[in-house]
Amino acid sequence: MAKVIVHSLFTDFDIQLFKAGKHYRLYEKMGSHPIEVEGQKGTYFAVWAPSAKSVSVIGDFNFWKDGDHPLNVRWDESGIWEGFIPDLLPGTTYKYSIYSHNDNIHTEKADPYGRVSETPPKTASVVYEDAYEWQDKAWLGYRKDKNGLDKPYAVYEMHMGSWKRKENNDFMSYRDLAGDLVPYLKEMGFTHVEFMPVMEYPFDPSWGYQLTGYFAPSSRFGTPSDLKYLIDTLHQNDIGVILDWVPSHFPSDGHGLGFFDGSHLYEHPDTRKGYHPDWKSLIFNYGRNEVRAFLISNALYWLDQFHVDGLRVDAVASMLYLDYSREDGEWEPNIYGSNENLEAISFIKEFNGHVYENFEGVQTIAEESTAFGGVTRPVDLGGLGFGMKWMMGWMHDTLEYFKKDPVYRTHHQNDLTFSMTYAFTENFMLPFSHDEVVYGKQSLLNKMPGDEWQKFANLRLLYGYMYTHPGANLLFMGAEFGQSAEWNFQYSLDWHLLQYEVHSGVQSFMKDLNRCYTGNPALYEKQFSPDGFQWISYDDHDNCVLAYIRKGHDEENDLIVLCNFTPVPRESYNIGVPSNKKYSLVLNSDDSKYGGSGQKPGSLKVKKKAAHGFDQSLILDIPPLSVLIIG
Repeated sequence: MAKVIVHSLFTDFDIQLFKAGKHYRLYEKMGSHPIEVEGQKGTYFAVWAPSAKSVSVIGDFNFWKDGDHPLNVRWDESGIWEGFIPDLLPGTTYKYSIYSHNDNIHTEKADPYGRVSETPPKTASVVYEDAYEWQDKAWLGYRKDKNGLDKPYAVYEMHMGSWKRKENNDFMSYRDLAGDLVPYLKEMGFTHVEFMPVMEYPFDPSWGYQLTGYFAPSSRFGTPSDLKYLIDTLHQNDIGVILDWVPSHFPSDGHGLGFFDGSHLYEHPDTRKGYHPDWKSLIFNYGRNEVRAFLISNALYWLDQFHVDGLRVDAVASMLYLDYSREDGEWEPNIYGSNENLEAISFIKEFNGHVYENFEGVQTIAEESTAFGGVTRPVDLGGLGFGMKWMMGWMHDTLEYFKKDPVYRTHHQNDLTFSMTYAFTENFMLPFSHDEVVYGKQSLLNKMPGDEWQKFANLRLLYGYMYTHPGANLLFMGAEFGQSAEWNFQYSLDWHLLQYEVHSGVQSFMKDLNRCYTGNPALYEKQFSPDGFQWISYDDHDNCVLAYIRKGHDEENDLIVLCNFTPVPRESYNIGVPSNKKYSLVLNSDDSKYGGSGQKPGSLKVKKKAAHGFDQSLILDIPPLSVLIIG
């Protein structure tokens, strides 16, 4: 094969932007690119390795022989090595062989900007040329009308490798999922799917959260074109796509980003900032311009090249605080003497600013578990700039309440009502995620107390309460039919459970709950505003009943919600209502078609009897362990 030819895709302006950390489309320049130079087909390579003494491309094409195809270092002190290798075509496996000026250290690294990786446990990058033709122009045209903060979010979180597997326990491919997952989500009425990380990762038990190929969809499930086909199919069925994105840490695997060119290139050199004690992983150096450009380019890559509609950013709290999961003496305060990671905060603001500036109708969502202020406040108003934030406190308090035997719930109703004291301080998404159904925490179903009937009734009540609480909604796969076992990433969900009426009943309830949610603007138009919620009664501890109103732009569409958190029917229960209109039942989680007892609220005729600050009221029966939605 011909030797390396001097060639560059970079302009001087590109280099200026790169050095300043302001080049946000580095994927168009860095990595491997099949191109034609002077009529000759081949592949251009570019890699950042400023501490390198030499860099060469090795692979099957040259029998992994070091030094046969050396790249040329640029003259401009950018630290970029580049070159064009004629006749090297898509499908070729390769790595970079790097000798460092630092003690002549030798590393063999996968391409940080590689579009495809070999299927683990193999670790090389693969030259790839994508010719996928998108068919989702219509979706992109009206996405802002589907994906806004005043639109419904019923998010189905899923792990690509364990949603469903083939009979021999092999993975379903991206294209297999397009055939099975898309019609299922549409039938169930979910508005969005959130994929746990699809970027390449070497270690299955990490669930994808220890990334080595930030620009490469995992080859476990197919090619980048196959993933685009899945996303395209979802869009053509009006389902939005959110990807988990992990800029908080990365593993120290030998072929990955760690100690890339014999120096601490991507990770912070100070282990107090550069090493994560919980996950035994490395932390990005957010103060280094080229690293910021790498990460922001990566975020924009998935939005641009894969038409993704949102990024859920993992482990934001670990980025914000210098003392996160560290003891005294294991961290160093910032220049103001506090524990905030100023470089990471600056990076997050820059990331969010450029995402929203460049892509209409997308959202970023923070997994952030602390009381850090302004997570969803716009950057220009001093906030971090996320669109939404996971409401971890609500999740914890709600599950703690539901775990309790109903006989004790009377003493703990504040666990539920407390969330309304801070529900509108951020744009919250309510998450029952994968983290709640692993490591001995039990499935959502088996967190519920009581006999079998009560467990399933509690589960339906939990979901009904969740969907009528202000905020967007996220549910992990399997919860929608009452998966009884904890999630195991090595196997398919227990789809066989749907042969039993108790499980199919929960699934039927979730279908109707999703349609109730998306079909009633009162449940989402003001989901992040105090104007969208009003208590009717929150202090009936003795009966464990909550009553509240959800409001949209048109008060004629407002809904009344009643929750009975005990297995005792509350008969002839009196609640004040704001209007003298004719009310009707929208949804009853105790309906027999869902596996409930089949009790009904009775007449919904308004009485001229004042209650709860209103001039009129309803007297109705609230079934056991149920949620009633009345409109």
